[in-house]
Amino acid sequence: MKPPFVCASCRQALRSVTVTVRDVSVQRSYTRPSFAPKPTLNLKHIRQNPGLYEQNCVDRNYAPYARNGWRILELHEKLVARQREVVELRQRNNVIGGELKSGAAGKTSLVEEAKALKGRLAEYEREEKEVQAEMEQLALELPNLSSLQTPTGDKAEVLGHINGGTPPSTHAGKSHVDIGRELDILDFEASATTSGWGWYFLKNEAALLEQALIQYALSVAMKRGWQVMTPPSLVYSHIASACGFMPRDQHGETQIYNIGGGQQEGAAGAEKASLVLAGTAEIPFAGSQANKTLPQSALPLKVIGPSRCYRAEAGARGVDTKGLYRVHEFTKVEMFAWAAPPTPDTGGFGTSCSSDEAQQQTPAERLFADMLALQTEILTALGLHARILEMPTTDLGASATRKVDMEVFFPSRTAIDSGYGEVTSASICTDYQARRLNTRVRFERGEVKTAFAHTVNGTAMAVPRILAAILENGWVEEVGAVRVPEVLRRWMPGESGWIGPRSTRMGGG
Repeated sequence: MKPPFVCASCRQALRSVTVTVRDVSVQRSYTRPSFAPKPTLNLKHIRQNPGLYEQNCVDRNYAPYARNGWRILELHEKLVARQREVVELRQRNNVIGGELKSGAAGKTSLVEEAKALKGRLAEYEREEKEVQAEMEQLALELPNLSSLQTPTGDKAEVLGHINGGTPPSTHAGKSHVDIGRELDILDFEASATTSGWGWYFLKNEAALLEQALIQYALSVAMKRGWQVMTPPSLVYSHIASACGFMPRDQHGETQIYNIGGGQQEGAAGAEKASLVLAGTAEIPFAGSQANKTLPQSALPLKVIGPSRCYRAEAGARGVDTKGLYRVHEFTKVEMFAWAAPPTPDTGGFGTSCSSDEAQQQTPAERLFADMLALQTEILTALGLHARILEMPTTDLGASATRKVDMEVFFPSRTAIDSGYGEVTSASICTDYQARRLNTRVRFERGEVKTAFAHTVNGTAMAVPRILAAILENGWVEEVGAVRVPEVLRRWMPGESGWIGPRSTRMGGG
């Protein structure tokens, strides 16, 4: 259902709405140990713009958290009022101390009053910590603010196409599942026995094609100055949460595989940090710079690497999840980058700027454009028809302010969204992740010394889906074989241009 449209004047009026008090229990789905990065959230901006954050939650399908900004404002006003009381109590306490030193009469009553004041001050300090913790938790629940380039609602905007403006066919083609079985390169039955649905075995040329796709994606990125890094598959829960990945989605379905037991850190009795399987290399990549300050001269810092990804997506199997399209474990080549934030004089996020300044690209936006160009180059060379989409607010998730997807045409899926299926995604996350991971930038000049970095991430190669698309789009029924894209042949046995029946040997094409 499309969220209601709210005009600019109505959004301004939202700020004058009376706050209704509600109780919010400060809970997490994970333990944040003492060594975890401490989030530094922009509570001031939230307090100043509660209506903006409310509408943003509505636009992004985060309705349960829409009133968080108002609650933060209310708690802050309560805290300020209490702090005034604390100042008065401390002043009175100082007066009592002076009177006691001077030997004033009524010493007993003064001592009793001082004890009472001490108890009240201790109670205020306890309440202040609770309020601060509640405000932080409320802010953590809020998604990033959406970019002005992001369409409001649930409809994506088509930005362009790759390898032609229309799909190569409107008729349903042979599924990669059938092709894989016929050529003896995919095995779903064996994996169903070992692991259940949503798992698979790549065999023979399919296993080699996976490696070819990885090597090709890395080769393209390295020419563009990306550093190769392979990340771990296990990450702490608090790192995944800081990146915007929650154990459950908005419908309550499990997203992340949790690893039982966790690891004990420090002395006996210390808090345990639970571990999860990373759903994308974005998580360990982002965490690699937690609690660090990067010199501006070292930016942009761009890393790319292959990893195994794990998604505990629930739901019944059907046409939309058939074969390799939606699986629990897969190989992906991921890009991640850190950029300097916009300086105040260039119109940063949440600041006012002129129309000319708004048109200037920020460092993160330049990285974003570089990622989209790399993704386009890869899909173009693979000969796959695709469309480029500016994704709407309801599809952004928690961390992204803007997201662009590229969807490839699958001949077997013409009955589903005209055959298009997502194979790459790129997102700008501004300082959402850096504030939660304490990743800063140190400026070499200017009045601002440090600020939170901006992060950008994108898919270079989602192996199972690209492999499926190559099988379906490269299938030649007349010869019963798949034509391999030329850019991949150097990594295939004998540099053959075909994947054919096991009983035959086919030359290059």
